[in-house]
Amino acid sequence: AEPGLAPMRLYTLSKRHFVLVFVVFFVCFGLTVFIGIAGKDIVFLKPFNLSSPPLSTYNQQLWLTCIVELDQHEGSLKKNVTMTVKVLGVVKDGSTPYVNNQVHNRTRLLSCAQKCSEIIVAHLGYLNYTQYNIFVSFEDLNKLTYTIQNITFTWKTYNPTFSQVEIWFRFVFVVLTFMVTCLFAHSLRKFSMRDWGIEQKWMSILLPLLLLYNDPFFPLSFLVNSWFPGMLDDLFQSLFLCALLLFWLCVYHGIRVQGERKCLTFYLPKFFIVGLLWLASVTLGIWQTVNEVHDPTYQYRVDTGNFQGMKIFFLVVAAAYILYLLFLIVRACSELRNMPYVDLRLKFLTALTFVVLVISIVILYLPEFLSFYGLLNFYLYTLAFVYSPSKNALYESQLKDNPAFSMLNDSDDDVIYGSDYEEMPLQNGQAIRAKYKEESDSD
Repeated sequence: AEPGLAPMRLYTLSKRHFVLVFVVFFVCFGLTVFIGIAGKDIVFLKPFNLSSPPLSTYNQQLWLTCIVELDQHEGSLKKNVTMTVKVLGVVKDGSTPYVNNQVHNRTRLLSCAQKCSEIIVAHLGYLNYTQYNIFVSFEDLNKLTYTIQNITFTWKTYNPTFSQVEIWFRFVFVVLTFMVTCLFAHSLRKFSMRDWGIEQKWMSILLPLLLLYNDPFFPLSFLVNSWFPGMLDDLFQSLFLCALLLFWLCVYHGIRVQGERKCLTFYLPKFFIVGLLWLASVTLGIWQTVNEVHDPTYQYRVDTGNFQGMKIFFLVVAAAYILYLLFLIVRACSELRNMPYVDLRLKFLTALTFVVLVISIVILYLPEFLSFYGLLNFYLYTLAFVYSPSKNALYESQLKDNPAFSMLNDSDDDVIYGSDYEEMPLQNGQAIRAKYKEESDSD
């Protein structure tokens, strides 16, 4: 084990306990999957002079999309069409003040195979009014070689009931994270900070950041008609996710670098790579929010050539991060595979992280986006549990710090994996230690 390391509960778990940890993780995560089913409510409207349904802050956001239906039996079509959009806001007294006096002109790609793809006409990131009137007209559609049968407009907004569930959902995780953070700190109170393992040090950073990730200020989004609460939420999310990326780099490197970890050679390259990712994500978030506030028809993926350069920059840095992480994982596993305690730490972190990454990729294709919050929360809770010291951690730490005792009682044969000792399959010489402890107590 790492010298001076506060022993983790990970060392005392049997195979049966490991299975139970993963089962509990999947059960808790599975419960969160069913919460996100409500999704978005959809209303179909066809006129070009469009009025939205009555809205409240619990609807959160509003999208207007359209689908062009052509009279075609075969072939495909790709053509740029010009779209003119004017947005009016209706207040409670029925008057319609201008959201802004500007008429927005945007070019959108009409792509049709067997049917045409959906076009986003406008997106309102936060709702200042109880209803919106949007006037839409298209140019160049009369120049198509196909006859237009119909144009279907669709309003998309969050279900108010779903928003209320989301408020409680996040509140529960804020409370749970606060409790887990306090319990984890309480479990390490008997150990000096210099005796904490690198995983334990990082958990003391990630758990408070997870509290921000769950956003205690989220209800402000429904009380204040402003883009600021949403921007704050995005900032907290990017901060936590980048800290998690930094955690993986530091653990896989630091677990094989004992002693002093120099800032210049150990931390600086990692902070540089992850810092670039954080800077790119925050820049894109601010860029999109500011432009959408001034122009509801703006889409950063379509309406700016600069986004393409930012996207390439982000992908290059992300590729560099992945290669660096894989290098650290392969090197750590090859160098430390014969060290029982350290090898166990590597295997557990790698297995659980791999499961989380696979589930995250699956979630990207599902509408239950709240499941991602549950996934990361339960991932951190599981790590906090296995990295917290066990009940006898202080006594075991004192025994391991005694070189004479360790040399006399520990050997390669004492490392028991999968033997008949069902209650302690992953402990070094625990039977001998127990006998030694009983003799010491009698003395």
